[in-house]
Amino acid sequence: MKAFFHASRLCAGRESHCFHFAQCILFPEKIHFQKGAALRRKKVMNGLVIVLIGIVALGAGYLFYGRWLAKKWGIDPNAKTPAYTHEDGEDYVPSSKFTVFSHQFSSIAGAGPVTGPILASVFGWVPVLLWLIIGGLFFGAVQDFGALYASVKNEGKSMGMIIEKYIGKTGRKLFMLFCWLFTLLVIAAFTDMVAGTFVGTGVEGMTDATSYANSAAASISMLFIVVAVIFGVIQKHLGSRMNEVIKAIVAIVLLVVMFIIGMKFPICTTKTAWIYIVMAYLFLASVMPMWLLMQPRDYMTTFMFAGMIIAAVVGLFAAHPTMNLPMFTGFHNEKSGDMFPILFVTVACGAVSGFHSLVSSGTSSKTISNEKDMLKVGYGAMILESLLAVLALCVAGAAASADGTAATGTPFQIFSAGVAGFLEIFGIPVHIAQCIMTMCVSALALSTLDSVARIGRMSFQELVPSVNHHALCYLHRTC
Repeated sequence: MKAFFHASRLCAGRESHCFHFAQCILFPEKIHFQKGAALRRKKVMNGLVIVLIGIVALGAGYLFYGRWLAKKWGIDPNAKTPAYTHEDGEDYVPSSKFTVFSHQFSSIAGAGPVTGPILASVFGWVPVLLWLIIGGLFFGAVQDFGALYASVKNEGKSMGMIIEKYIGKTGRKLFMLFCWLFTLLVIAAFTDMVAGTFVGTGVEGMTDATSYANSAAASISMLFIVVAVIFGVIQKHLGSRMNEVIKAIVAIVLLVVMFIIGMKFPICTTKTAWIYIVMAYLFLASVMPMWLLMQPRDYMTTFMFAGMIIAAVVGLFAAHPTMNLPMFTGFHNEKSGDMFPILFVTVACGAVSGFHSLVSSGTSSKTISNEKDMLKVGYGAMILESLLAVLALCVAGAAASADGTAATGTPFQIFSAGVAGFLEIFGIPVHIAQCIMTMCVSALALSTLDSVARIGRMSFQELVPSVNHHALCYLHRTC
């Protein structure tokens, strides 16, 4: 109480009253005053505390606000979902809640939750953390849950078809055209990024360690496709005799074998070659049945992401790194611009992203087997993604220099190097840790890519019949 009173008296009348007052309360031991001078900005905080704040806030939001939404909207556990009423073995496939959750999380947790918070940290870590928690709980998770709910309640229709029902055909056409063009843009950008991650030769200044990590990650990713198909076939024929525990064990064993073989036989080739290979994979992912490739791949990918998140959390517990990034740098940055709206545009994935609604209504809604699973899938997956974004922020803070200067490199490089450093604490060799993190980073983007490719295919299918119909009407003059 004495510290509280002292801080409130000293902070009174200063600029940015609320923000400085909060600093005084959180860090009374770090306060240094000069005669007639304002509060110095140099503050430090343990990264572990930030992670714990994120876990508690996001967990409480899921338990209380998420459940309240589910009760308010009306979830019927006895209702037949579109996965059963429209089952076709292709897109409409009844699946377990963890399988659907895995697909949802793997699809939405792409580059955004790592890239966004790190780029936005130029405004300070406090605004980013606040937006991740507030945006994730009350905007992003609500949007994802709402899109999934609306689609399931409307026979598994995509967002475009729902728009046609409530707005009109013109709205649907415009939306589907936008979706299709959007998917093409994402495919082009992410394909280039993934191909660049796999390059193990021909890059000036590339070290042998980086070359090996990239080549090994590429080899593991190619094996991943084959292993996913094998796992899908196993689930298809032995699904009734495999509970979730056995499925998880089989998936983890396959992942371990895949990593061992991939690191033993790395594939080294050019970026152009990898672009063609990734494009071929996207074609397969967009047309093959969900149960054969995408679902088993996303299922196993989730264990990789879980391992990465656990490694980051455990590493933060073990290292207790300092959040070296400044708490708040101001509402304007010379390179990035004004915090409004740059912060909210940059930290889109991890707080709120329109793409998530396409995944919820385009693929996940067609595989949900019970309405009560929608809370875990729609709301829960977004909460976990927000936590991943908080971890990325803390890793970037730990990687920054003591004077607050951000680490050099791309956000993915900063995150990968940071988590790999945590793995080294537990005795994992550098080259293995780097390879594992490179694989996880590439999997983040690749999991989003295959979902985008499938959504793009479905958007085009919904758009083209309308176009063909009007063309025929014009030719035959029947309209």
